[in-house]
Amino acid sequence: MTQFLNYTRIWGAPAAAAVFMVLWIIGEAGRMGGDFLTWSGVFPLLAFTLAIGLASRFAYAAMLIPAAVMGAQLLRAVPPLEPSTWPIYLGSAVVLFFAAFSGDKWQQVAGIATAPFLAATMSYLMLNRSYSGGVGWLPVYGASWHTMRDFWILYSSFLLVILTAGWLAGYALRGWEERRTLSAERTAAVDTLKATEVDLIVEQERTRISRDLHDVLAHSLAVIAAQADGSRYLGKDQPQPVLDALENIASSARRALKDAQRVIEGVGDGGSALPQPRLEDIEELLEQQGSSLLVERTESGTPVELPEGQQMAVFRIVQESLTNALRHGGTGTRVTVHLDWSGPGLSLQIASSADRPGKPDTGAITTAGTGRGIPGMRERAHLAGGWLTAGPDGDSFRVTAFLPYGLALSAPGAEIYAAELVGADE
Repeated sequence: MTQFLNYTRIWGAPAAAAVFMVLWIIGEAGRMGGDFLTWSGVFPLLAFTLAIGLASRFAYAAMLIPAAVMGAQLLRAVPPLEPSTWPIYLGSAVVLFFAAFSGDKWQQVAGIATAPFLAATMSYLMLNRSYSGGVGWLPVYGASWHTMRDFWILYSSFLLVILTAGWLAGYALRGWEERRTLSAERTAAVDTLKATEVDLIVEQERTRISRDLHDVLAHSLAVIAAQADGSRYLGKDQPQPVLDALENIASSARRALKDAQRVIEGVGDGGSALPQPRLEDIEELLEQQGSSLLVERTESGTPVELPEGQQMAVFRIVQESLTNALRHGGTGTRVTVHLDWSGPGLSLQIASSADRPGKPDTGAITTAGTGRGIPGMRERAHLAGGWLTAGPDGDSFRVTAFLPYGLALSAPGAEIYAAELVGADE
């Protein structure tokens, strides 16, 4: 229905003008004497047709045309209408309809204010003997002022009702359309409010869960770190590998506590409260794993400045690969991390293999369906605009990722991309 009303507002007035013109030509074909141009009603018909056609876009001009035609008739510049053609005047009702339907507030006011003057002028032209063949349109004999006195108010009221009905029809249709639009907007606003309320409830629940998780993790990790430090200080006569293991446990617990604090606070603040890891943090990450893994980092080509989202993706891929190598290969697993900047994007190669026979098969690194591990790394690479593959490569397990250059944060859709990366990091 809305689409139909839009078409009516644009094309309704020209279509109505065409129908008005055609119907009058057909109805008066027998009275024209075979020549349309010499017919006495040709000028008023063309003028009222033009007024109807302009009513939607140029309401003031459309309302002025009927008044101008009748003014010209009063000045005898245009022949008056005959008893059989007077309904041409009713084209004014169509003009007022479109002025009320498509016009603004002042055009609507001008339309209803013009109606009484048009009705009064039409009645005068129809009843005055000077403009109606000398005898008037009524079979009443006598002075012209008798006819005017007895019938002018009646005729004016009748025509005013017709003109007002046309204006009211357009105004009512316009009001119905506006109420329909307001109803749709109100429904959309209510739906949006409900969705926002649900999001608020979810956010509050996430905050509550984050606080609970923070309390549990903070306590447990702090206990682990304290116990490891205490054991290391009390057992100084223990073998050095034992002391190294205890120190590694303590440092890992403190590092995990720091990372958990960052992630949980990031969830509570929309994921943007704390700085995210960058490429330069990879070196520190490799040093932290040096006591458990035999890590070697190589690099080729000229480094390129990557957007923060891509840097975070590279860091998390390296971090997850090292974690999987330690989990599945055990202490002493040899890991090679290579960053190649020589292509159209950063190529990242991470290969892990057991340093001695008898180690578990590192190719068994699979955590599909958990949203972490290899599926999580693939998702990070995809969100960063690249791709990632992982699988056995001879005696080692290889992770290969590619992130193209040029994915600037100012590019279209980059805000969504960065937000999704932050969401994945949480």
